[in-house]
This record gives sequence, structure tokens and C-alpha cells, in this order.
Amino acid sequence: MSQAPDSSTGTSRRGFLRQVGATGGAGAMLATMGALGLAPTAEAASREPVFHAPRTGDLTLTGRAAAKVVIVGAGIAGLTTAYELGKAGYDCTVLEARDRTGGRNFTVRGGDTSLDLYGNRQTARFTDGQYLNAGPARIPQWMTTMDYCRELGVPVEVFTNANANAYLYNEKAGMTAPVRHRTAKADVYGYVSELLAKATNKGALDEELTADDRERLLEFLKSFGDIGARLSYTGSTRRGYRVDPGAAGTPGVALGPVPAASEVFASGVGRYFAFEFGYDQAMLMFQPVGGMDRIPAALTRAVGAHRILTGAVVQQITDRAAGVSVSYTRGGRTRTIDADYCVAALPPNILARTRHNLGAAVQTALEACRPASAGKIGLEYRSRWWESDHRIYGGITETDLDLAHIWYPSYGHHGRRGVLVGYYNTGTAADTYARLAPRDREARAVEQGVRIHGEKYRSELVSSFSHHWRQTPHLEAAWHSLAGGPDAAVFDPLNKPTGRVYFTGDHLSYASAWQHGAFTSARRTVTALHARVLGRG
Repeated sequence: MSQAPDSSTGTSRRGFLRQVGATGGAGAMLATMGALGLAPTAEAASREPVFHAPRTGDLTLTGRAAAKVVIVGAGIAGLTTAYELGKAGYDCTVLEARDRTGGRNFTVRGGDTSLDLYGNRQTARFTDGQYLNAGPARIPQWMTTMDYCRELGVPVEVFTNANANAYLYNEKAGMTAPVRHRTAKADVYGYVSELLAKATNKGALDEELTADDRERLLEFLKSFGDIGARLSYTGSTRRGYRVDPGAAGTPGVALGPVPAASEVFASGVGRYFAFEFGYDQAMLMFQPVGGMDRIPAALTRAVGAHRILTGAVVQQITDRAAGVSVSYTRGGRTRTIDADYCVAALPPNILARTRHNLGAAVQTALEACRPASAGKIGLEYRSRWWESDHRIYGGITETDLDLAHIWYPSYGHHGRRGVLVGYYNTGTAADTYARLAPRDREARAVEQGVRIHGEKYRSELVSSFSHHWRQTPHLEAAWHSLAGGPDAAVFDPLNKPTGRVYFTGDHLSYASAWQHGAFTSARRTVTALHARVLGRG
């Protein structure tokens, strides 16, 4: 039963907050909610349901034998499935089409080679200690990925996802020079605070807020936007310094002049600040020391390399009443492996092109998983000029150019060399770059980067390596989009076994494109299969 808004208690605050969010972004809206007492200041940590890994005793105590399982795909989901089932003694064999494990977890180092579907062959020339995480590159601290790093002994370090010293550059919006993240944020928050404060003082919000609300809001805005007692934004040291404070006699010179409010809003920089409030993007974030592929390397060791057949391209999956047969080619020969169960952990777009007898509903579900495009280029420089010249240590510069993002390395600070991510783009932009020869991808990325960082972006460059997932054999996707989410009816056939064949992967999670999604999906599949073997499912 609905109720009319009660202005005496401020129940029309919803409309007011919606206006704040439209103007200043999620950051302004959430902060305003906190000032009005509408948002919790702390929450108990929420976790996924507790996962109970299979144990040898589960089988011996019930008098059951460990089943034989063939796992198709040695990405994170496939390796995790083999790892967890292995704890109970399951006889697992993993078939991987590529010559390496990890799937889309791919760290490029000097000497690594690739051949894409356009016929572009590259060999990385990065120097020792330098690398590019071409796939996943950061881990939020709440994700299950961190638990596996701990369990597998993979050391981690901080990945700087947001850096006040990085730049924002919206060329299409008329910006002629990049602006520091801190400067743009101070200006946007300052002017939003000034406008809200003036509207409050003029009584424009009397119908939306109680008298106590208005008083709390004004006090909050003075601090949030640094607008002071006069409620006007004139800039402050939050914007940064032209001359940094130093010893006696050097108090520092604040950055100026302050652009007009219309100029700040027209630049469009405000849209970037909501990013850091995203649950899966908020600091602190982490990365494995030495490269993201330390995770699949540790999983591979734990599973046992002898259980993993690389270069094994699956041709057909056949479900039978008493087991599963999987045929594959390896070394020019076709072989067949029979098992009690099969776990299909390969990308759904690839499985959709693999012969199987799993039925039309499974095929429809696989084809409904839409592959996405994404690409990165690693640019190695002979000096870390972004640190020495720009004082940028990690973090991301955001742009409206088709390179989209520039990432600064969160490792090797003060070293002699370093690798920037010169573009990380998706969709049409990624497809456009993918169609270029590697040398032309580099030239396009560098030409745009020079607009932000100047000529050193070109003159200090040593080598590059670019990678595009839609053009990667046996994967052909950066991640997958599932309309309505993995619980939508069309995907139901992938969330349960078809005969003796199970399915897993990050696409069957609410964290698609994250390793967390692959880990949690694998755990779900392992739990279901193990329960079935124990006669409980």
C-alpha cells in the first residue's frame, strides 16, 4: 500500500538525492546521504556461503570410490575444479587447447609469443622483471581470489586503482590539456557543494528537507566542497600546488586559476569519480607479486602438471548413461578419454562450436552468452619518466580518446624501466585496434598518449606488445554478457548438469570478467558433483 510523501519528515528526499546524483555523481550523492543519516556508516562484512572443500574422508567414510573426471579447459575455473576435487582424491584429467594454463589470465614477459586470428605474430621484448597483465590485473580485497592467493602461497602487493596525481583528459569535451584527478575532483565537488548550499539557503529545498536536515546538510557541504563559511567555492589547496610546500620560506603556491563552474561541468570529468565507489573497484586493490599468472601457475602445481594435457583441442563431448566420452586432437592424433563425469570449463562461445549431444536447450544457452571485446598494449620505457617528471606512482589516467585508459605500473617503483598499459579499451575501440598490425596499434596509442604526457611518451619508448581477446585462438572473448544475468531462464541448462556433464566459468556468476567469478562458479560445480558422488545430490 503506497503512502503520499510527508514533507514534514523529508520523505521527498529521494527526488532531491536523485538530483544531487545527476549533477555530482555517485560520490556526491552517497556523501550527501551520509550527511542526512540516510546511508549506513559501516556494514558488517558480507560473504558468500561457506564453501566446504571435498575431503578424502568424505569418500572413505561412505565407502565410495573417487570418480574419474575429465575437465575441459585449464582456465581459472577448470584448474580450480581439478584442484578442489583433487583434495578428495578424484582422478582428474584437464584438457587444454592452448600451450599454457590460465585461460584469460595471461601475463606477458620477454620471449612470450602470440599469434592472433588475423595472422599477427608477436614476440615480447620486455626486459627481465617487466611484464604486462594482458587479462585480469587487479583483485578487490573482498574477492575469493584473495583467499586462493593465501591458500596457494601467492604473495600479493597493492595495486593502485585510483591516484590523485593521475590525469583526466576529455578531448572531445573541449579540454586542451589534461588535468590532475585531484584538481578535477576538488572543482566538481566544490561547485556542487556551492550550488546545493545556495539552494538550501534560498529555501529551494524547504519541501524536501526538514530544518534539521538543512542545517546538517550545510555543515556537511562546507567540508565536502571546501566552500567555507561564505558557501562559495573559490578553490583551495585540495586542487594541488603549483609550487609544493617545502622548508621555511617555501609555504607553497596553490594551483590556479579556478575555472568557472560551467567550464568544469562541461568538461565531463565528474563522470569518472563514481568509478572509485564501485564495489568491485574501490581501493584497496591487490595484485600478485611478479604477475597475475602466479595464480594459475600455483594452481597448476597444486593440481599436478601430469594431470593437465596442453595442446589438446576437444572435438566432441558425448554424454552416456554410464559416463562421458571426450575426443580431442593432440600432436596431430585424435584420442578419446572416458570418465565418470565431465566438467566443461571452456568459454561458452567455443563450446557452442564443439560437437556434443547435450541438447538444444544447452546449445541455445551457450549461444546466448555474448562474447565481449577488449584489448591492451604494454609499452616499455627506458626510464620511469611518469614517476620522475609527473610524480605518478601507479593508478589510471582516464580519457575520452579511443585508448580509453592509461595504467601506470604498481610495481618496480624507482626502477630503471617500466611498462605502462598504453590502452585498455573495449567494444568497438578494441575491435578497431585489433584490426591494425601491432606496429600500427603502437603508433596510434603513442600518438594519443603524447597529447597527455608530451614527447617522452614517444622518445623513451623501447618496445610494445598488444593483445586482443576476441582474436585469441580457443578463447575469442574477453568475457561474456548474459542478458538478465546467469539466473535467467535461458541459462538454466548451464546451471545444472546435463546427464553427467557439468558447466562452470566466470560467465555463470555475477562477477563475469573477474577471477572471483570463475572461482565461485567452480566451487558451486564441485559442491554439486561431489554431493552426487556421495549420493546426496
